Amino acid sequence: MGDNRAECLRGKGVTKVFGMGNKKTVAVDHVDFDFREGEIVSIVGESGSGKTTLSKMLLGLTGVTEGEIFFQGRRRDIGSTKKKREYWKGIQAIFQDPFSSYNMFGKIDTVLLDCIRMRHKGKLPYEEKFKMMEEACRFVNLEFKELTNKYPFELSGGQMQRLMIARIFLLKPKILLADEPTSMIDACSRSTILDMLLKLRDEVKMTVIFITHDIGLAYYISDKVYIMERGRFVESGSAQDCILHPKAAYTRRLISDVPKIYEEWDLSTV
Repeated sequence: MGDNRAECLRGKGVTKVFGMGNKKTVAVDHVDFDFREGEIVSIVGESGSGKTTLSKMLLGLTGVTEGEIFFQGRRRDIGSTKKKREYWKGIQAIFQDPFSSYNMFGKIDTVLLDCIRMRHKGKLPYEEKFKMMEEACRFVNLEFKELTNKYPFELSGGQMQRLMIARIFLLKPKILLADEPTSMIDACSRSTILDMLLKLRDEVKMTVIFITHDIGLAYYISDKVYIMERGRFVESGSAQDCILHPKAAYTRRLISDVPKIYEEWDLSTV
């Protein structure tokens, strides 16, 4: 579906090995991927499948043991702090736990102003910055005047998640990596957060990569799906192909683990 879109992030033989000798663990094992501009991609796997390690490598937070990552058609170079910061203008993340994503002693104004400074290098008058913060908060159904001078710990979990999306609205990266962004909030907030992410994708042609164990979520929102087991992609392709016509036994098991309302639930594997 997305083959005619511009290349955004590509990997060839990407591998991560922890430890040495007998204590060596291959967390990610020679994976290839190709993410395109404006695509919604899901990397699906259970705990320990290697998906979080891969996401840290994509963000440049964990080194690559072997293989290469290409960003916007060029070999990624994040060999210095300056180059890393430049890379982070193009790729950002929201995480599962909003409480660990903020400096709890920094006010919300500072969180948002830092994003504006990162994108515009701080050369804007305060009135313009204020309007940008108001607009970003409005985008996620928050009122800036109710947040100003508050600390993140004064917000609910759902409000913190929405504030994280407001940050992304200000930064406008090419790629957003969402690591289980809805797993800690209730069903109503979950659908609101997903709607906001999809709206953001449409607004700035952003590529959104979901790191998730939820194969149902992957089916409903993704253009492309990668199924990950023990550090390898055992299946990849369109959401329709992978989930409605799975080839790998692991994919079939993930699908069978989703409880269906019209079938008796099999709890023998729990």
